[in-house]
Amino acid sequence: MNKLGDYLYRFRKTIVFLWVILIIIFSMCAFKLPSVLSGNGFEFEGSYQQTTNLLKDEFNQAESSIILLFEKEDVISEGKWKQYIQETFSQINGIENLEGFITPFDQEGMIKKNVAYGILLFNEESESMSEKIEEIRALLRNESGLKVTITGEPVIVKDLNEASQKDLAKAEMIGLPIALLVLVLAFGSLVAASIPLLIGVISIIITMGLLYLFSYHLDFSIFILNIVPMIGLALSIDFALLFINRFKDEIKSKDVHDAICITLATAGRSVIFSGVCVFIGLLGLLFIKIDLFMNVAVGGMLVVLVSVISAITLLPSLLSILGAKVNTFSILKVQNNTNGMWKSFATFVMKKPIIMMLIAIIILTVSSLPVRDMKLDIPGIEALPTNYEARTAIETFNETFVDEQKQDDHKVIMIAEVVGGNVMEKEDLTKLENTINKMEAEGGGTLEIESLFTILEVDSADELLNVLAFQSNSPQVKQILDQYTTKDMMLFNLYFENKTKAKDWVRKEKEKENHQSQLKLYYGGTPTFEQEIFDEIYHKSPYGLTLILVTTFFILMFAFKSLLIPIKAIMMNMLSLIAAFGIIVWVFQQGHLGFEATDISLMVPVFVFSLVFGLSMDYEVFLISRIYENYQLTLDNDSATIDGLAATSKIITSAAAIMIVVTGAFGFTGVMPVKQVGVGIAIAIFIDASIIRMVLVPALMKLFGDWNWWFFGKKTKTKTPG
Repeated sequence: MNKLGDYLYRFRKTIVFLWVILIIIFSMCAFKLPSVLSGNGFEFEGSYQQTTNLLKDEFNQAESSIILLFEKEDVISEGKWKQYIQETFSQINGIENLEGFITPFDQEGMIKKNVAYGILLFNEESESMSEKIEEIRALLRNESGLKVTITGEPVIVKDLNEASQKDLAKAEMIGLPIALLVLVLAFGSLVAASIPLLIGVISIIITMGLLYLFSYHLDFSIFILNIVPMIGLALSIDFALLFINRFKDEIKSKDVHDAICITLATAGRSVIFSGVCVFIGLLGLLFIKIDLFMNVAVGGMLVVLVSVISAITLLPSLLSILGAKVNTFSILKVQNNTNGMWKSFATFVMKKPIIMMLIAIIILTVSSLPVRDMKLDIPGIEALPTNYEARTAIETFNETFVDEQKQDDHKVIMIAEVVGGNVMEKEDLTKLENTINKMEAEGGGTLEIESLFTILEVDSADELLNVLAFQSNSPQVKQILDQYTTKDMMLFNLYFENKTKAKDWVRKEKEKENHQSQLKLYYGGTPTFEQEIFDEIYHKSPYGLTLILVTTFFILMFAFKSLLIPIKAIMMNMLSLIAAFGIIVWVFQQGHLGFEATDISLMVPVFVFSLVFGLSMDYEVFLISRIYENYQLTLDNDSATIDGLAATSKIITSAAAIMIVVTGAFGFTGVMPVKQVGVGIAIAIFIDASIIRMVLVPALMKLFGDWNWWFFGKKTKTKTPG
């Protein structure tokens, strides 16, 4: 690190120039990133996807559909309303890739009182229909007393993308000014306060530019627009805070060259270890083979890598150029950390370690209690802000037209394939009849099994063949056959009492061994989708958790030459995270502090754990690094802990305050999963930087004494770095 510091100082202007070139190049790519993002990221290669493909390829179901919702006031006549609906479809007809449409007059039940709906069918994926949706919206017109809105998966996907971009801008408008204020309070000068923000913005721009280039090979979710800036800005500012604080201390008594070298050997080393911990935390997400989790892992690891590189190359180069001018435009006088209230507080904690430890544990335990009631769910339309038409329209549609017992999230789609057979042959049709009878006998929460048998009102294969023999030329029967059968497949719709029973049924059916070798079953529908997502996370998360815990242990053991410190760090991180999850349940699920009561998004616990476990290690590494440095000089655990706390408390508090502001700002945004992740991270960081780092860590350091530095039969005794 000393050699790197020397190199950066000598070539400081060249390195800054190269970074400027990189910024210009990647900024052009970064602005294009939103245009290549699509979907909510919950894509998974499983039975649901197989069934969806069969529905499209074998049963000729449209790849995507848009719902047109028509509403009228009582004063509007039926004739005028009918004309308005017909004219709307006439205007839309002819749009590219429009495979067909169903008007409210084509089928029964599509008109109820003053509400009607129609369906537009497209041979195009939902994620690629953004321009098409804008084209449709431009063709729609509202009249006095008459209104038409569009909704459905393609519209919801597009609006989520738009809402995510607006949320990012809103969060930045809230977070950045407050972050700048905190930095001014920490450093006293506008120049020193502006550099961390500059480094953060640069890291985000370059990362988003790289993600755009990667998008040619990977599909990225719209949520990456929120996650990458959230991680990048908070982490870059953290690193820069630590680095600049140390540089300002060193430059008081040394020239710029020596100050840069020592800062890199101390703070730079801490930045690298912190970055590795965060990187490992995100790496654990790669075990979960769901696009969203893999997207966040790739985007997060990339922004961590860029943030570390910028912190140990660009930042030292800028400081080498500025030198003592880093204190230019001072507007506040910053007090010496070691002689203020932080030292008094550290001394107080160390004098009463048992009492302080018990108080901290009681607070964490009480905060953790609501975790027992946590309900996880996959975000649906409720992820959209309530002011979006796509959400209000689908809610109106569901309330008006969807039978409470036949909701999509209660319906399992099952396709039975007769391998090498024909569903209209008696032998194979009997197998299908037996399958239905068996499912009805077993129950499992099924309310109704809708099939060719029930639609044609027959009870057996013989009766069905008789009906088809006499009505084979009927247009209605032909339409039903096309909808429910192919040569070797038959479609079933199974309705359940609730979503939970539907998911449990699918899970059990998949686990059964199919003894009918000529009958292959595929499962689809919302319950299957959610069952596969839940099970993938449930089964794969332990692998990621193990990787994070084991790797973090060895990284910290190597960094501090201690066995107790990494064990304590991991245990305290787990305590703070469980407490944070409890507060998240209290805030969101129980609907406190003005938030709407809603289930916790399935991705929140996984993301908050992966992000915070790594991010909170920043504070652990910052604090223990300084204590470790002091201990190497004095071999006095108590004084090293007090001086380390006094020297880093202000910087940790400032870093945490910025992290809380940057991530917590997403709590004022509209997309619910992002709101929960942002607030969750902010809560976890607050607990970690206050109760854990300022109280529990010093209390335990005092109680364990020199045993903190026990390492395979010896206590660490080395010279100070640098």
